[in-house]
Amino acid sequence: MTQGAGQGYEPGSGYEPAPGYATAPDYREAYPPPQAHAPAAYEPTQPDIPLVPQDYTPTARDLPVITPTHESGDRPGPLFVVGDVHGFLDELLAALRENGLVDAEGHWSAGSARLWFLGDFTDRGPDGIGVIELVMQLSAEAAAAGGYCRALMGNHELLLLGAHRFGDTPVNSTGGTASFLAAWRLNGGQPSDMERLEDRHLTWISRLDAAHLTDGHLLLHSDTTAYLDYGSSIEEMNDAVTGVLQRGDADECWDLFRKFTKRFAFRGDGGPEAARELLGTYGGTRVVHGHSPIPYLLGEVGGEAPVDPEERPHHVPGPMVYADSLAVAMDGGVTMEGRLLVAQLPLVGHPVG
Repeated sequence: MTQGAGQGYEPGSGYEPAPGYATAPDYREAYPPPQAHAPAAYEPTQPDIPLVPQDYTPTARDLPVITPTHESGDRPGPLFVVGDVHGFLDELLAALRENGLVDAEGHWSAGSARLWFLGDFTDRGPDGIGVIELVMQLSAEAAAAGGYCRALMGNHELLLLGAHRFGDTPVNSTGGTASFLAAWRLNGGQPSDMERLEDRHLTWISRLDAAHLTDGHLLLHSDTTAYLDYGSSIEEMNDAVTGVLQRGDADECWDLFRKFTKRFAFRGDGGPEAARELLGTYGGTRVVHGHSPIPYLLGEVGGEAPVDPEERPHHVPGPMVYADSLAVAMDGGVTMEGRLLVAQLPLVGHPVG
């Protein structure tokens, strides 16, 4: 761990534990550096290798996900979204089965349905690589059935990429000297995920978009307006994010991670205005996001400060519609005794909030 990596954590710096997450305080002692467990191939790679392959350009969207071409008059299938998974593969499979999206063996069973994952597949939970494998599998199976399964970039994807790519390389941080590897450990990075991480996983993750607009829903991972720093259209912003990863500069990647770790833009009195700003720029009528756990969003005083963690409610019956109905929170807090959420859009009524 780099000097200062375990001290001087400043709120908003991007690498302190997310509020409300009950990450074990002894993660750094219980989980030694990945190099002690992982094969040599998973040591931080050479400085001249970018996060994205050199032959990949931001506009060359060659993901192994095929959007079916619907014949004239055909209507697209129902639209579903999945909140933060964080390595909880069994809970994910159960939620997908409950919604009729996969069968008992975990294979796509939803025909022409459309499924979006809002990011954060790894860290804190036991099987982040298993989650990534499942999403990649469902992408192929859904396309073959006339639907699709796609995923967005979460801040924990950026964290995993950075930990693998940069290791303990110091980065500029407002909270003191830090590194991606130190931040990954602190935020629940699992050595077993790093050991099992393959080039195909890295390539898939690095090509994920940061946001997408469909059926009037602006889908993104983080409840922040920091996306606006990277472009005035979704296409421009997605290309800019991919460009940062492709250039592979540690400080630039850290700044991207830090911005995508911000939260609570749509909470409180100024929340509706922030949502309108994002929707006015990127389009859509409602923001749908993960990142900030609903139990924490509900455990606030006057819309600003959280109540005592022991008094925070953990029951999450469904997504949270808030900010004058302009925002939908999808992180059910599976890592904090909440629930892994899968929901069909558009939502009817206000299940929570």
